[in-house]
Amino acid sequence: MDYDKSVVNRLKRIEGQIKGVLNMIEQNKDCRDVVTQLSASRNAIDRTIGLIVSNNLEQCVRQNIENGESTEEIVKEAVNLLVKSR
Repeated sequence: MDYDKSVVNRLKRIEGQIKGVLNMIEQNKDCRDVVTQLSASRNAIDRTIGLIVSNNLEQCVRQNIENGESTEEIVKEAVNLLVKSR
């Protein structure tokens, strides 16, 4: 699968968020602030997973249609990936 540059950028932002959380912990910041930032990181990861799965699904469906193949299994697999990621 070809990964879009936006996916890499999202992951770099998430990396920065996690580093920020580590700094907050090292500075003994309030636990509510730490949890808030961790939640934001988790949400960003969830959105990135969704983007990766949807992009991959689109590519695979197009390829299968071009080859005259069924797309049912690909869709099931994508849904399973999303369910597993939760």
